[in-house]
Amino acid sequence: MRWSPAVLTAEHVRSADPSADTAVFLHGLGGWTHNWARLIDLVRTSVHCLALDLPGFGRSAPPPDGDITVERQAAAVAGHLDRTGHRRVHLVGNSLGGLIALHIGAQRPELVRTLTLISPVLPALPSARALRVALLGLPGVPRLHTRLLGTQSPDRQLDDLYRLIYANPALVGAEQRAVEARERRRRAELSYAQEMLAGGVRAVVRAFLRQGEASAWRQARRIAVPTLLVYGRDDRLVPFRTAQRAYAAFRDARLLTLPGVGHVAMQEQPVAVAVALRALITETGNRGLPPSRGRCVGLLRG
Repeated sequence: MRWSPAVLTAEHVRSADPSADTAVFLHGLGGWTHNWARLIDLVRTSVHCLALDLPGFGRSAPPPDGDITVERQAAAVAGHLDRTGHRRVHLVGNSLGGLIALHIGAQRPELVRTLTLISPVLPALPSARALRVALLGLPGVPRLHTRLLGTQSPDRQLDDLYRLIYANPALVGAEQRAVEARERRRRAELSYAQEMLAGGVRAVVRAFLRQGEASAWRQARRIAVPTLLVYGRDDRLVPFRTAQRAYAAFRDARLLTLPGVGHVAMQEQPVAVAVALRALITETGNRGLPPSRGRCVGLLRG
């Protein structure tokens, strides 16, 4: 496989322990590095933290030809890790970022020490909300969507987004909302922003249609590193029923399910996710322990 030389914008938060491992964070569709801010604040004592903006999102430039696929996004991330000398990282991804992390784990296993997948968009019968999002991938729809957004205030746009990805939008604090409102205004000025969003949707659809060894489920079965799966029980985009199938697919899996949580558990319940991630990192640091297949690291009850 040929890996892309794309340069990615990164936020690097170093641990006080120079010998600490590195955790790499990949955001979901339309996201950016700030999506990980609360989780990074909680785990930075345990690991160096590297959050990346995927090509075409956040402050990373889009691909020259504008084409987005899971494979090309994964190539860009792997290329960044190669250039910066990172190996055996704790790779963490949300939504589309989870699918990209899965691909890297299957294709470049020497880069990955553990995987943490938060609401990964693995192929499954989509929810009604997810089908509406998928319409953005149709020809001409991005332009219509841009015009529609032009008729809505930034506050209305954020409200709609939070209702989609949060189980309880009231959890969004004023500071987070202000930061994300500024980012949305900045993105609205970029000529390629809506096309990148549509391209990301098409990338997910293409990944869903992959067959044989290229399918995400087949890749999951090839991954041998310890894997933490995090699912919100009230996720409106990724069906919760896929959690058990994912748990069965990975060789060395742990499953954390969170009631009252939607699509972005690292933002909605960062403490719970941080506890599970630190436990995974600590466990893999204890050399010689047998794989913990079948162990559930946490189940929060409402």
